[in-house]
Order: sequence, then C-alpha cells, then structure tokens
Amino acid sequence: MDVFPKPIKNLPKADIGLDGLEAYLSQGKNHQLLFMKFDKDVELEEHSHEAQWGVVLEGKIQLIIDGIEKTYFKGDRYFIPKGINHSGKIFAGYSDITFFNEKDRYYVEEANKDS
Repeated sequence: MDVFPKPIKNLPKADIGLDGLEAYLSQGKNHQLLFMKFDKDVELEEHSHEAQWGVVLEGKIQLIIDGIEKTYFKGDRYFIPKGINHSGKIFAGYSDITFFNEKDRYYVEEANKDS
C-alpha cells in the first residue's frame, strides 16, 4: 500500500529538485505542508531557513541540527528552529509530513501549475 492516499496525491507536486523524491504541496497563507516520499538516498548539504517541523511516516532520516546528530525513525518528530544550520541524509524508503513556517519555501512544478 502506498503511504499517501488519493487526496494527498491529488495535491500539486512540489518543485524541489531532488532525484528520487515525490513531494505533494499543501499551500497555506503563511506556511507550507509537504508530503514527501524518497525512493533514493539523498545527502542534504548544510543550510538554514525558517522553522521546520516533521513527522516520520516510514523509514529513517539522519539529521545534524545545530551540530547535534540524531537518527529519526517511523513515528518520530523533529524540529529545526528558524536560522539553525542543519544537514543530513535521507534514506531510500523514507516518507514524512513536513511543516515549513514560510509561504514560499517551495513552488508547484511547472507541469502542475494548471492543475
């Protein structure tokens, strides 16, 4: 069974540009929710942005948040405060729901803009 039901898959796809990522975007007035599923391992370079909160639905993710490394598994939650440097590795089979406390972190894929 796929991790996301049809109502999630009917959301516009997010243009994130990571190979092996399928991401659906729910756009709020001042925030975004992303429903993400990774079919390949992905290395995340160190970066920072507005606050981010996520809950792991499947698989695992290793994050280094403000110099502290931790691995998160199904059912775990993580929080990255605004402006804090973070990096990590997302493993194939990982999926999550992620809240970004900014309205324009990601955009809808060009092919989906008319949907």
